[in-house]
Amino acid sequence: MQVPLPTPEAISPDALLVEVAWEVCNQVGGIYTVIRSKVPATVLGWDDRYCLIGPYFTQQAQGEFEALDDYAFNQLPADDPFAAAVRQMRAEGYEVCYGHWLVTGKPRVVLINPYQVYDRLGQIKADLWNHHGIPTPDNDDLLHQVEAFGHQVKHFLHLLTNAVVPPKRVIAHFHEWMTGVAIPDLRRDQVPVHIVFTTHATLLGRYLAMNDPNFYDHLMQVNWAAEAVHFNIETAVRIERAAAHGSHVFTTVSELTVRECIYLLDRIPDAVLPNGLNIERFVALHEFQNLHQLYKSKIHEFVMAHFFQSYSFDLDNTLYLFTSGRYEYHNKGFDLTLEALARLNYRLQQSGLEGQVVMFFITKRPFHSINPQVLQSRAILDEVQETCEAIERQVGERLFYAAAASTDHRLPDLDALVDDYWKLRYRRTLQSWKTTNLPPVITHNLVDDANDDILNFLRRANLVNNRHDRVKIVYHPDFVSPTSPLFGMEYGQFVRGCHLGIFPSYYEPWGYTPLECVARGVPAITSDLSGFGDYVMETVPDHEAKGIYVVKRQERSFDESAEELTEMLWNFVQLNRRERIMQRNNVESSAELYDWKNLRVHYDRAYALALERQ
Repeated sequence: MQVPLPTPEAISPDALLVEVAWEVCNQVGGIYTVIRSKVPATVLGWDDRYCLIGPYFTQQAQGEFEALDDYAFNQLPADDPFAAAVRQMRAEGYEVCYGHWLVTGKPRVVLINPYQVYDRLGQIKADLWNHHGIPTPDNDDLLHQVEAFGHQVKHFLHLLTNAVVPPKRVIAHFHEWMTGVAIPDLRRDQVPVHIVFTTHATLLGRYLAMNDPNFYDHLMQVNWAAEAVHFNIETAVRIERAAAHGSHVFTTVSELTVRECIYLLDRIPDAVLPNGLNIERFVALHEFQNLHQLYKSKIHEFVMAHFFQSYSFDLDNTLYLFTSGRYEYHNKGFDLTLEALARLNYRLQQSGLEGQVVMFFITKRPFHSINPQVLQSRAILDEVQETCEAIERQVGERLFYAAAASTDHRLPDLDALVDDYWKLRYRRTLQSWKTTNLPPVITHNLVDDANDDILNFLRRANLVNNRHDRVKIVYHPDFVSPTSPLFGMEYGQFVRGCHLGIFPSYYEPWGYTPLECVARGVPAITSDLSGFGDYVMETVPDHEAKGIYVVKRQERSFDESAEELTEMLWNFVQLNRRERIMQRNNVESSAELYDWKNLRVHYDRAYALALERQ
């Protein structure tokens, strides 16, 4: 029997919760998914005692934010402390928007324009230096936005605490260094707010991991100040450190990042806050299996357009694997994935097993355009389909008439039922489509093709979609979206259509991509150097039976990890259809473990701890 989780009302019935993040109504990074997906569960517990604060950027906000008009704003209760603080800021001449985020739960949101205090930037920067030893260069607009925003957030929270009538108290939860700039001044000015600060990944840790293949071995010897200067991120790192030390409760997202915080920020986190998702549950198991079939058929269409102009293979005996995420070749484990795929390709060629594997790399890289050859192939295949459907209609009508009028029971010559026009069009369309060229491994023309790590590995390994290759590669250096002429579907739909996600990261403070697979009933591979993988190993017994595989990378050589990943892939491709369906059922049934409704309790406990500290 599951023990009921404590609710925020039981922990802190007299508290207001303000969550501050750069990604509120502003999709610029992974924290956006954390905040947005957590909103429904947070609203469920905190209701009208909850409000978010973010920066106001017109273009980003217009599709996600619904501002209250003057009439609706004036109808708000006089004792609404959030509205009272907004009124006061507006009376002082600030541009402050108050309304709702257009996501499930429709939480209250305050958006503040960073640019409106740019005339005070000189003083803001001088105060950061004089009071907290944080220098700011003159030519970094992101830092200017962050510091201007933080200055205004501090003022808003000061007004909010003035508007709150005791015994009510205010908890302010700041995410990442970009909002943490407000924390040191809040403490210096003794604003009566209980501060929680979460670093999802230390800024310096991310830079070091990208540039040091032995990052974890060298972590204890890092000179943070020298490295921050070396990577030209001194201001951001000093803001992050000041926020970590100024908060009443300092948190991070996984046990892995606890080590980073200790050695790079010099503070042991008070709590670990694992991240979740809103898990979409279905009444019947067959429903998500049907969705898998539906979206797999759309991937089939892409694969036919991409490969069948050169050669064909049995789509019913083809597995779709993918990886996705920010383009960090080493950190995201793209290097390990490619090595394992090359080894898997060799094993399949030697084994005599039937079937193909198509591997998709979905990431974001600068490109000029979609490869015209890829685009043209898709367009001609669409024309082939239209021609076939026209012939199908014509044959169907004439066959029906012939059957009704026939005096014998033999099938008529179907070729004679097709007009010469359609025969000619069918032949010419296929002739213009078929080619002897190999299918390209990349769908777009990159800005710097010659120095792309993925492409260079594929060239060295000769993994370039040869007919005899059993592992085919599709490198798609752009996000999957419904507006894409190649896929024409949402990323989540694409995930559902695949058979396995591969994310063996070397550096991943949490890792949403495997979690997104699990939420959609798709098996996934992660690593013990990702926060999610570490969490799974600690909390989910027999996780492989539930479709979550964890590659060991801690204290393992690259070759050892590559061989383990190859073995996982080898075992997976040998599963039969029935076994894969059973595995997807197991994945779907375990997904609720990662629902925010269950994981929100970690946040609520951090808030309760903050209220205990002055």
